[in-house]
Amino acid sequence: MNAQTLASAQALILFVASYKNCSSQDTFSSENPAKPPAPLGFGQLAQSLLYPLASAYSALSKALYLKERQMIHWHIVCDFDGTITPTDVIDNVLQRFAGPEWETIEQQWLDGHIGSRECLSRQLALIKASPAELLAYFDSVEIDPDFPDFVDHVMDLGASIEVVSDGIEQGIARILSRHYVTLLPILANRLRQVDHNSWRIDFPYASDACRAASGNCKCKSTPRNRRVLVIGDGKSDMCVASTADFVFAKGSLADYCVANQIPHARFDTFAEVPALLAKLPQGIAANATTFNTSADNQELFHHV
Repeated sequence: MNAQTLASAQALILFVASYKNCSSQDTFSSENPAKPPAPLGFGQLAQSLLYPLASAYSALSKALYLKERQMIHWHIVCDFDGTITPTDVIDNVLQRFAGPEWETIEQQWLDGHIGSRECLSRQLALIKASPAELLAYFDSVEIDPDFPDFVDHVMDLGASIEVVSDGIEQGIARILSRHYVTLLPILANRLRQVDHNSWRIDFPYASDACRAASGNCKCKSTPRNRRVLVIGDGKSDMCVASTADFVFAKGSLADYCVANQIPHARFDTFAEVPALLAKLPQGIAANATTFNTSADNQELFHHV
């Protein structure tokens, strides 16, 4: 409910109340039977017709307010690569700018022999590209066209939302800003230039306690005492999905949720997601995480 709706309802009630006593001058009195019945007074007419309408309008406005804020107890952890984008941005960077040995490292990660932190460190060290070449690629990446509207929708419902990714922060920020999504917190790994065309990757959100040995421990980013909705598509989302209250999943994450009996809804595009919100559990109790939420975890970055 917006302020204009409230003001309209209140003004209507005050208008009716101001004329409540006017009818005593205009109506037929039983003590003066000779006086002919007069038409219904203006104040009485207003009271009889408009006051019930104002009351109903006020009740409806309150209901709309509660509906609009129905996700106020929810925090959304949204993956980027393969979830917001149709393809994996890091894989595409490696295909364009790294030697073929990156695929051997990738398979070691998929097979569970190494964590994503080691995987990404070794893979990103293989990249040979200038900043201009990387930025040109980032500027070519498309996102799900319904993602911006989804963000507006869940924020209108009162939820908080962060993009939490094992990808590259600078690339994510540039891609989203090109599609007019600029105010979301982004928790991701940071690419650092070593020389004119060599790079390394830093992991500001890693945790030694991370069960998946991820570069970005997504479980660490989830707040206490709020329900957590995870939206993702793959292996990097599986650990946090197992601790979430609900999951919107596609790709291998959906299969993982089925195999592990994790409450979830399968989706393909963000156009489907608003309708799926009805599947979310009600109430304010939340799964507790094993990590404390600090100010560092909620940082809003200045992206390049």
